[in-house]
Amino acid sequence: MENKTAKACHENYIRRIEIVQDYIEEHMEEELKIVTLAKVAGFSEYHFSRIFVGVLGENIAQYVKRIRMEKSLFYLAHRNELSVIQISFKVGYQDSNVFTRAFKAYFGISPTKYRKEYSKNCKEPIYLSDYSKSRPEQNDRGYPVRGLVRVEDLPEQKVIYTRHMGDYKSLAIQFPFLLKKLLVFAKKEQLLNQRSNQILVMYHENPEFTDSDKFRTSICLRVPDASVISGNDKIGEMAIPKGKYAIGYFKISQEEFPDAWNFMYKEWLFGSGYIPRNEIPFEVYLNDPSKDKENKIEVEICVPVKLL
Repeated sequence: MENKTAKACHENYIRRIEIVQDYIEEHMEEELKIVTLAKVAGFSEYHFSRIFVGVLGENIAQYVKRIRMEKSLFYLAHRNELSVIQISFKVGYQDSNVFTRAFKAYFGISPTKYRKEYSKNCKEPIYLSDYSKSRPEQNDRGYPVRGLVRVEDLPEQKVIYTRHMGDYKSLAIQFPFLLKKLLVFAKKEQLLNQRSNQILVMYHENPEFTDSDKFRTSICLRVPDASVISGNDKIGEMAIPKGKYAIGYFKISQEEFPDAWNFMYKEWLFGSGYIPRNEIPFEVYLNDPSKDKENKIEVEICVPVKLL
């Protein structure tokens, strides 16, 4: 009984820190004070910092700075319409000079120089995904995997989720267990409804800019909007924001996922007239691959976008 209690307590602590991570992601442009984040977690300010370090291995200041720096890399690389000053505001720096100094101290290069170097290097295809080091060569059509892409305005979508932290190899191992945990909870809460349920996977970090051991991945189940969900330390709930999404349909093997993501972010996006919004991309799984003759996975990759 004591072991179960200790485990439940541990999961409660992790869950609260995950809520703080989500809050930081959604409020990056704001001043993120420890007193505010402690309140979000439901811990006293005195204990919050130590708990945060205990769960993530980074103190809150290091974590917030890292997330801001990684997000600024993304903006510099893929949002050319934003100036360095605008980017500094978007990642929580009110003074662009302070941002520039912080960026240079963190990466050893100025934001302007990084942008120029990235642009120069991108004359050759660069794969965004770090799922795998070995990939097939591009064929005459361009990328090894090609999808059918449409752009739609999606409503807000309610999901429950469980989260994994670590690289994609460990995610592949843990995925069946995490999904089972999610489905068991959904069944208990009477949330299973074949018409409204879909399995989604959300990737909170861009693998181009984040160390693989710090990747956060949410395995999600879409549930009816009116669902009432009881508190649970293992399962969270959140809303995927409404808005415009580029939705790429693929029928692929597990090994082809990196190429599908690269097709969306490179070949399709670059000529689409759209740019990414500051929201999290996700996958929607459409079939059971074990019932497919070729064991192929039908998946939609959803990238939040807006007009260029």
